[in-house]
Amino acid sequence: MIKFSKERMMSVVTIVASLFILILLVLLPTGYEDAVIYQGADRTIGEIISTDNSMLVSTGLIQTGEQRCRVKLLGGKFKGEIVTAVNMLNGSLEQDKIFGSGDRAQVLISYEGDAIYSISMIDHYRLDKELILAGIFVVLLVLFAGTSGIRAVLSFAITILMIWKVLVPSCLKGFNPVLLGLMICLVLTVVIAVLVYGVHEKALAASLGSLLGIGMTALLGILFTGMYNIHGAVMPYSESLLYSGFSHLNLTSIFMASIFIGSSGAVMDLAVDITSSVWEVVEHKPEITWKEAARSGINVGRAAIGTQTTTLLLAYSGGYISLLMVFMAQGTPIYNILNYKYIASEILETLIGSIGLVTVAPFTALVCGLLFTRGIKKVHSSLSL
Repeated sequence: MIKFSKERMMSVVTIVASLFILILLVLLPTGYEDAVIYQGADRTIGEIISTDNSMLVSTGLIQTGEQRCRVKLLGGKFKGEIVTAVNMLNGSLEQDKIFGSGDRAQVLISYEGDAIYSISMIDHYRLDKELILAGIFVVLLVLFAGTSGIRAVLSFAITILMIWKVLVPSCLKGFNPVLLGLMICLVLTVVIAVLVYGVHEKALAASLGSLLGIGMTALLGILFTGMYNIHGAVMPYSESLLYSGFSHLNLTSIFMASIFIGSSGAVMDLAVDITSSVWEVVEHKPEITWKEAARSGINVGRAAIGTQTTTLLLAYSGGYISLLMVFMAQGTPIYNILNYKYIASEILETLIGSIGLVTVAPFTALVCGLLFTRGIKKVHSSLSL
């Protein structure tokens, strides 16, 4: 009963500490909140009453020109007013949007005093649907996993805020992306491991194994990015970033950091699986040697690596299905496809992430074997006395 109470108390302390970190991250300013282009403007939601498509020019699937929308403003300084807003189409199916009566949209209102200068249609309003989906995710996770689900939600939220409030603004300010990425991976690994296991040897073992794997991935990413002659402009919207006044940024370093940050989740997942498995083995067989315990962890890792590497492959390549269809439709030879830099960059990320997974298994198994056999034997020897 005492042991259960201590574990429960540590769980509560861990959750409270995580909530404190979460609140700090929420309150932490990025330094980019007051962008000049949004000063003197009101962002709100509007309901489309009617549309005028007479100034649109259609060329097959492509549409250009202006769509004029009568919009009832549902919030902000001019709530309740019915205004005319302009939706500019540039002939891009990827970025353009078409509105219809009854749609709800985000609108940007430029004004001075009580006079409205212009109203631009930003996009369809989706935040309410996103909140519903997030709510379903949280409820199902907590119902299924209980306290562990709450800790998982906290780790999820902390990860999002670390990326948005620390990684992104720090990169914009010119900090070294590789060192910054390693630091964030270190913090997140420790936080997530403690949320999963509490302040325990298992958290230490999972953290060390993950960090060794992430470190290996970072080294390979730095080495092979140069060997592949790949620069950071292969990342989506990277050129737009340069043209927005951030030409001083080293996009290649940001690309290097993205390699090990992108695979760090799978690395942590595998490290936690191996840690839990080795702990169970050692706890049920306290006399086991560290070599036997490590071998058990490696066997678990062998079984998990196949699915994990495939997971990485699907995650990285899923967004390129349409591009691969274009290549096939045009009859592009496979050796040409594999040599294009944007395809080579995906191959680079997938293979290096997979190598990180392969190395994290023996790293974590070895750390677990050394830590757990010593710790378990100390506990049993003290009980026997």
